[in-house]
Amino acid sequence: MTETEQLTTPLDEQARHVLFAGAHTTNTFTPDPVDVEVVRRAYEDLRWAPTSMNIQPLRITVLSDPDVRARVVDQLIESNRTKTLAAPLSLVAAYDPAWHEHAPLLAPHREGMRESFAGKPELRDAMGRTNGLIQLGYLLLALRAHGLQVGPMTGLDPAGVDSVVHAQNGWRTLAVVNVGHAPDPHDEKAQRPRAGRLEFAQATQLL
Repeated sequence: MTETEQLTTPLDEQARHVLFAGAHTTNTFTPDPVDVEVVRRAYEDLRWAPTSMNIQPLRITVLSDPDVRARVVDQLIESNRTKTLAAPLSLVAAYDPAWHEHAPLLAPHREGMRESFAGKPELRDAMGRTNGLIQLGYLLLALRAHGLQVGPMTGLDPAGVDSVVHAQNGWRTLAVVNVGHAPDPHDEKAQRPRAGRLEFAQATQLL
C-alpha cells in the first residue's frame, strides 16, 4: 500500500468510536497522574492539521504548579472550580495574537507575510481566535486519540486567566481543559448520559 493509499484509507469503526460517538465530556477523573509527555505527543499530531495560511495560533499552558492552577481556578465559574482542582492535569488553551511573528517558518512561500500583518492587530486577533478555536477542537480529538479523557470548559473569565498565566507572552485564553485517564467510577456525574444531537438533515442544506 502506498503512502497516499494509507492516508486516504478511512479509520475503522472502533477508531472513530473512540474519537466521536463513544467519547463523553468527563467532569471527574480517576486520580491516576497524566504524564505531560502524552500531551506533547498529542500536540505533535494536532500541529499537522490545517489552519488558515498555516498560522498555527494555538498555545497551551500546562498547569503543573498547584499554586498557579489554584490561581487559575479562581477565575472559573463556581461550578468548574472543584472539578478542576481535582483533575489529574489541567491545560489552558489559548491563541497568540502575535502569530505573524512565526510566518517565515510557517508560511515561507508567502514572502512579506509577517510585515504585512504587523500593522493589522484587529485582523490578527480575529484570525488568531478563529483558528485557535479550530485547533482547540484538534487538541481534544488528539488527546482522545492518545487514550485520555477530556473536560473542556469555557465558563471562566478569560482576562482573569490571562492575568495569571499570559502576562508575559500576550496569549489570550480560549478554554481550560481538564485531562485524565478515565472517569471516576465513584461519581455518577463523572460523565452525564448522552444528550441529543442534531441529525444530518437538521444541520445541513443541499443547494
